Amino acid sequence: MGKTIVFATAFTVIGSALFFSAAGTALADVPVGPGPTNYSVQPQPAPGTCQYRTATNGETLPDPNCTPGAISPKVTQDTLATTICRTGYTKSIRPPASITEIEKRENAAAYGYTGSLKDVEYDHLVPLELGGDPNDSRNLWIEPGASPNPKDGVESRLHQLVCEGRVPLAAAQEAIATDWTTALDTVR
Repeated sequence: MGKTIVFATAFTVIGSALFFSAAGTALADVPVGPGPTNYSVQPQPAPGTCQYRTATNGETLPDPNCTPGAISPKVTQDTLATTICRTGYTKSIRPPASITEIEKRENAAAYGYTGSLKDVEYDHLVPLELGGDPNDSRNLWIEPGASPNPKDGVESRLHQLVCEGRVPLAAAQEAIATDWTTALDTVR
């Protein structure tokens, strides 16, 4: 079995790294998490330290310092067919509720959310269907409002565009991590 070696070059651009693969395609500037593992409860930001933002269209966005997004190292442009573009992939890597329910309560405290946890979604900023890390606290936030919600439609459309080969995975990941409300316009 052969091994593939990828060389990457990093360029610092105003305090942010943009990586290019050997083929010259941009890779997402989103933190990389551990990927699917033997899940355990992950530490959340301290209570009251995260602040929601409001997008220009009025939708709620997470605090980029608490929730910048995180991607799974197992999902790359080269593994799309065996990961996110394979039916059943997200169900196969989703952390158990026994883990996420504890994290959801702690994340709600970090965001200062005091309402019923039944009225919010513990959401993956970079969704599992786009290779988001399943249980990295940098990729999870208390998203106000019921599910399904407008962000879910954006996630589905980006997933479709990535799996059709019309949008590079890294571009979709970066766009949704930056501002899910403008992600579709960003990748077009």
